[in-house]
Amino acid sequence: MTYAVIMAGGRGERFWPKSRQKYPKQFLPLISSKTMLQITVDRVKKFITPDKILIITAENYQEIVYQQIPDVPRENIILEPCGRDTAAAIGLAAVIIQQRDPSGLMVVLPADHYISDQDRFIEVLQGAEAAAAQNHAVTIGIPASRPETGFGYLSQGELYREHQGIPFYQVKKFTEKPDLAKALEFLEKGCYFWNSGIFIWRADLIRRLIAEHLPVLAAGLEKIEKAVGTPSFPQTLKKVYEGLPRISIDYGVMEKAEGVLMAVGDFGWDDVGSWNALESYKKKDQNGNILEGRGVLVDTKNTMVQVSDKVVATLGVHDLIVVENEGSILICHKDKAQDLKKVITALNERGYKEIL
Repeated sequence: MTYAVIMAGGRGERFWPKSRQKYPKQFLPLISSKTMLQITVDRVKKFITPDKILIITAENYQEIVYQQIPDVPRENIILEPCGRDTAAAIGLAAVIIQQRDPSGLMVVLPADHYISDQDRFIEVLQGAEAAAAQNHAVTIGIPASRPETGFGYLSQGELYREHQGIPFYQVKKFTEKPDLAKALEFLEKGCYFWNSGIFIWRADLIRRLIAEHLPVLAAGLEKIEKAVGTPSFPQTLKKVYEGLPRISIDYGVMEKAEGVLMAVGDFGWDDVGSWNALESYKKKDQNGNILEGRGVLVDTKNTMVQVSDKVVATLGVHDLIVVENEGSILICHKDKAQDLKKVITALNERGYKEIL
């Protein structure tokens, strides 16, 4: 049996001030009238039924998830007592899946990505599902089309085999987000793919890999496992989870694991990781501007403006992002959109926590 595990606990800081800690990116309608989480669930429902879809999120987002995704059973909403990054979240999901199906497969994917070719996406995942059923850890590599510094990369190794018409390659190496020079080098070499953050594996396999590479996390998961289905589960989960290591699945496990396979994700993937990434989904005027809300853009080029209840006028500017929401305003050069966390840090240090 195959289960989808949708990771929906992120804070979405790169979309401030639209995204806030109380209502982060995955719950916002950034691209269409549906939220990023709703789009992701709709995509997954084309090949996995709602009763096999698990959503991992933070406790304080529980009601938002219930409201946005009413057809996923409430017992499938996994609430993290605190953020411990993706290794702990994925391990927790594996524990719960194994309770339902000891040989269950997991398709792990973020809640806030966009995919244009839905049919190809399903084809690639079904091929990966078949490979994972044979006890392989599989990830999806996205063909790099630009020197992106905001993504991790996968180094493509030798062709392992084709399965159901999908080529699978050995992963030589997982690489952290590079600087621009290194990203240009990766693009020129042509054997580096963006790390999509999508994984397919058996639940028991990822448990074994966690035990091998993150023994402290594995020990904590065993304690949680013993409490699943008992009245003490919430209390045990909270107590144990707070002590788990804060580490990503990529850094903690995948970079160290051997025999990881990569399928090429040629299905129009986009991380939608910054304000810049939204541009391709918005209508522009003849000067390359995007205006959502009320205002005028005079002698302005290649500028995106989003306002909720204010009127904005720009004059003689270019390549800016201007976003107003709930009394906060962001003015950012497009070249700096990936560095928005610096603004979050500065606001936090200055005591503006209530607007974050």
